[in-house]
Amino acid sequence: QVQLVESGGGLVQPGGSLRLSCLASEGTFAGHSMGWFRQTQGTGREFVAIKSRLGGATHYADSVKGRFTISQDNAKNTLYLQMNNLSSKDTAVYYCGASPKIIAPVTEIDYDYWGQGIQVTVSS
Repeated sequence: QVQLVESGGGLVQPGGSLRLSCLASEGTFAGHSMGWFRQTQGTGREFVAIKSRLGGATHYADSVKGRFTISQDNAKNTLYLQMNNLSSKDTAVYYCGASPKIIAPVTEIDYDYWGQGIQVTVSS
């Protein structure tokens, strides 16, 4: 059973940075592509950044490209999302997800496992 636990969220001023972490159960990365998604009130989860199991290729939403970086530490079973130059538009609940597909999908329906979500608020 895959378990995912996010941490690292909070309140940050515009222009600031945060690093989210997602601790995964042992063996998750070997069998899954990983992704970060976010959700604001009244909307579905939108993809932010994904990392494919095949070759480790990454892909970012246009809205975060150049500001966010997805990475993982296999020894620590941890997925990261480094977020820089944050703006109020980045305020959301962020989720990490695990998909059995070898190429990470951008649609939430293709993810079988999700963390509990963590709030990121960008405000002065």
